[in-house]
Amino acid sequence: MITRGKRIIWGFFCALFVWVQVGVTVSAEGEAAAELSLYATSAVLLDADSGRVLYGKNADAPMAMASTTKIMTCIVVLEQVEDLGEMVTVSAYASSMPKVKLYIKQGEQYQVRELLFSLMLESHNDAAVALAEYVGKRYLGEELKNKDTATYTAEESKQAVAAFAALMNEKARELGCTETHYITPNGLDATETITLETGETVQKEHHTTATELARIMSYCIKESVKRDLFLEITRTPSYSFTRNNRSFTCANHNSFLTMMDGALSGKTGFTNKAGYCYVGALQRDDRTFVVALLACGWPNNKSYKWSDTKEMMQYGLDYYNYRDYAPKVSLQEVYVEGGVIPNGSPYESKYIAVTGDKLEEPLRLLTTEKEQVVVRVSQKDFCQAPVRAGDEAGSVSYYLREENGEETLIKELPLYFAEDVKRLDFSYILRYIWEIYSL
Repeated sequence: MITRGKRIIWGFFCALFVWVQVGVTVSAEGEAAAELSLYATSAVLLDADSGRVLYGKNADAPMAMASTTKIMTCIVVLEQVEDLGEMVTVSAYASSMPKVKLYIKQGEQYQVRELLFSLMLESHNDAAVALAEYVGKRYLGEELKNKDTATYTAEESKQAVAAFAALMNEKARELGCTETHYITPNGLDATETITLETGETVQKEHHTTATELARIMSYCIKESVKRDLFLEITRTPSYSFTRNNRSFTCANHNSFLTMMDGALSGKTGFTNKAGYCYVGALQRDDRTFVVALLACGWPNNKSYKWSDTKEMMQYGLDYYNYRDYAPKVSLQEVYVEGGVIPNGSPYESKYIAVTGDKLEEPLRLLTTEKEQVVVRVSQKDFCQAPVRAGDEAGSVSYYLREENGEETLIKELPLYFAEDVKRLDFSYILRYIWEIYSL
């Protein structure tokens, strides 16, 4: 039999247990669920509009990327080829690519458009090489540029592919992706030897990071002049065409397109080295998120990439919203020594105003409730004449302070002197005296 005293003690510990549990739950939510339960070895959630990484797990670790490579292949082809109806001739090398493939044959011709759908919907490796050769041969010498691709040797085909890979790497550098290196247009694992300017050689693998893969996808859907075509191709459920007396149907294998409202685009990938990979985008209301996953399981874990993607996208939707910030900026006058005021009277020193453009302009940022904008002013407090209106006097920096205390620079504006201050020197004094006695 439980006595009244025992019931009181038991009730106290029950209440304490509930209080502790509630406290932990509230704390976890207050910190925006800082840790997600992910399968991927490397993962990133990116704000596609600002390029800010909202969540990262081993975000900057260089890793194999498999067929997620093909988003870069696709956007480079789109930006290089004006007419998607142009015909691509298949080489023996392209037709020799391993599965997954369209089974194109040496000497056959296909439209660029048809091979792009093959590339992005079915992830065909032979289509990737055929497109890479078609664009890359333009950057070879005149002989190979004008040679029929159907008669290319394997070595000549590799030269054209290498020229295309150079375009891919150039685009990556333009986007600030310095830890990405492309060797193949289809994402098959590869290693090459690079000779540096010093004559030293280094081994480089086909790789990227989750952060940079997400940024490349962001470029494809947001910034590229061919973004609309990229989205049209990657969002198409299926595409059928007939060519060379054969009929083909390409089905879209990006299952994420039907998993969440607002799913925008994406590309899967797999090699034995890379494991399952995925990069995808979602747009809901005024927010656009990109998720990149590398090494997200191996067979038989094909579904891990979908659960990770949904979890990270939902994290973004739950915790990140656009908020308006109106930061206050306080400027100090600058002490200027040895000058003359604008009406010509001499003086020994003076304080002059500092100004700037758009200092009070509201900032609209995608943030959590606990993130803040911090303003830091850096300006001169003393200077010697002469000073001209518009001369730089410092800067105002705006930082986003995250919940963990880390700060990221989001905007910087210059400060200027508001008026002219001439230097009070001997020649000025002589002119000043002359003007007085000439009156």
